[in-house]
Amino acid sequence: MDRPGLAEFLRRRRAGLSPSDVGLPETSRRRTPGLRREEVAVLAGVSTDFYARLEQARGSDPSESVVAALARALRCSPDEQDHLFRLAGVPVPPRQVGRRLDPGLRDLAARLEGVPTCVYNDLGEVLYTNALDDALHSRGELRPGRDSNVYWRWFTREESRDRVPEADRARLSAAHVSDLRATYSRRAEDGEITALVEDLAVQSAEFRMLWDRHDVAVRRVDLKDVQHPTVGLIRLRCQLLVTPETGIRVRILLPLEGTDAAEKLDLLRVIGTQHFFEPQ
Repeated sequence: MDRPGLAEFLRRRRAGLSPSDVGLPETSRRRTPGLRREEVAVLAGVSTDFYARLEQARGSDPSESVVAALARALRCSPDEQDHLFRLAGVPVPPRQVGRRLDPGLRDLAARLEGVPTCVYNDLGEVLYTNALDDALHSRGELRPGRDSNVYWRWFTREESRDRVPEADRARLSAAHVSDLRATYSRRAEDGEITALVEDLAVQSAEFRMLWDRHDVAVRRVDLKDVQHPTVGLIRLRCQLLVTPETGIRVRILLPLEGTDAAEKLDLLRVIGTQHFFEPQ
């Protein structure tokens, strides 16, 4: 049980909710934002004193049923619930890392040649890119290991940020960490995710700061601007399809409506080749 982490997470979740979020009436003005401790306790069916001790990183360990009740009371998403269970010391079923594309997913990725497409697993290991995605990012041949890891490259390789406008970098860093937090919670005590997080914390002060915020979410929709050296700024809508069984993500970049992104992608379509990576 991670008492300090659990206390911090509970406080942040409570502060981020309003009475209307949980079906309570809005009353008089509050000194601090969020729900009161006693309101969370009532919603979870525990005593206010018991809940207060959890937020103070003391008291007895909560049972699995109490942790589940707290997750419901605090309106946790599935990813946040996994994270809460892990902090409370409640076992989360381990999940295998997806490293191979099943035939259906492989066929889907291959048919998306008209838009930049990248497939990676929940550890950030890239499994497939198409020619247009390679051209957009000037990517060379995929190699096994961390050289092709989405999270590792973002936080340890300055060149991975060259084409992202500076104004967007902090937001994307936060999204990467919250995504990896979800994997960390979902995969419980898996050694690979633990090693990746520990090594990132050593390599990047930015990563350490964001990791300590305990934000948890798998990003599924976002906007992404790419400053390409040949065709200029390309504004894209990022759509992420996640397979729940394996955690594999299909990241598709669609031209943002109302911009010239489609025309600029057409100019890039002749650049690059497709790459499938299969582990040895």
